[in-house]
Amino acid sequence: MIIARNIFLLLHVIGFIGILGSLLSQIKKNPRRILGGTLHSALLSLVSGLALVGIRTSLHSSDATTWEAPDHGKVGIKLLFLVVILVLGYMNTKKTAVSTKVWATMIVLALVNLVIALAL
Repeated sequence: MIIARNIFLLLHVIGFIGILGSLLSQIKKNPRRILGGTLHSALLSLVSGLALVGIRTSLHSSDATTWEAPDHGKVGIKLLFLVVILVLGYMNTKKTAVSTKVWATMIVLALVNLVIALAL
């Protein structure tokens, strides 16, 4: 189970790097677009994050002294931010130009998501 956790954690980190990398790759472009990689990375983060919660719950129930229970409040907030990133991405993926406001909002949500993951 620990090996599966580590694999999904790696996939989750790769998904986050993909979100931020594909958004930041548009920093000097005019007009900015939402690349398909942003959405694929967000979906990878979503699926691997849900798997991590399930694995962590299983590890906690088998050995509560070693593994803490997942913080469902933290998970819920991170899920909400990721869903907003996905909705904004899907709403703007077909557009030839994305407003700076939408693009910056997606970056800020991704960075706040990272801060929540590391700080709390």
